[in-house]
Amino acid sequence: MGRARASNSAKWLAALFAPVLSALANVGHIVSLTLRTLFWLVRPPYRPGQLLAQMNFVGVESLFIVGLTGIFSGMVVALQTTYALRAFSAEGRVGGIVAVSLTREVAPVFAAIMVSARAGSAMAAELGNMRVTEQIDAITTMGISAVQYLLAPRMIACVVMVPLLCVLYATVGMAGAYLVAVVWLGGDPGVFAQSVRDLVVVDDLKMGVIKATVFGFIISAVSCRHGFYASGGAKGVGVATTRAVVETCVAILVVNYVLTQLLLAGTL
Repeated sequence: MGRARASNSAKWLAALFAPVLSALANVGHIVSLTLRTLFWLVRPPYRPGQLLAQMNFVGVESLFIVGLTGIFSGMVVALQTTYALRAFSAEGRVGGIVAVSLTREVAPVFAAIMVSARAGSAMAAELGNMRVTEQIDAITTMGISAVQYLLAPRMIACVVMVPLLCVLYATVGMAGAYLVAVVWLGGDPGVFAQSVRDLVVVDDLKMGVIKATVFGFIISAVSCRHGFYASGGAKGVGVATTRAVVETCVAILVVNYVLTQLLLAGTL
């Protein structure tokens, strides 16, 4: 009788703490694989062809979706800001407010989420398919480090290209803001430009680039972890891809708050 109660208690505790243990195991896999990838980044042989292919995939092929999202984000922020400030007769500040919003928050966060949805999901799916079809095992059998060959180029590509896409996002976003605030709503172009010069400083641009660099690292680390350790056939690849995108987006939003707090406090 006592053994049965102890067994039931153990099962109850295992079920209670299973999500926590699963989350901790997932974090451990991400950290372990990321450390291995960083270790192989600096070791030869170097494969510039693989790196350029991944930079093209992550960066160049994401130009359209990032640019499209950026221009409409700038337009809607300008529209909302104009109508909000019109009640205070302060439309002249629209350009600067939109520019600060884009460079500090909107551009890095939304650019990273777009890259995660397009490139991060594809990386997880591709690596997962290679895992379940034993292509990764074949690479290892040939004496090639799968981490170096497959993951290192993807990490470098994300860390380099996401900040560049962030700059593109902010640029086209300001173009969309100008179109709405000046061309459509009749604002003064000189006042719009002067407002940008008055409110935007180098630290705003620095904040956006730092955030985008960290987000690129998160995209590669999480997406590669789920793809590299995928299992269970086609269904497992789908689950790994979904988890990669969801966890990446959540991590971006959480880390965005932490980075904002640290940057505004002058810690970084």
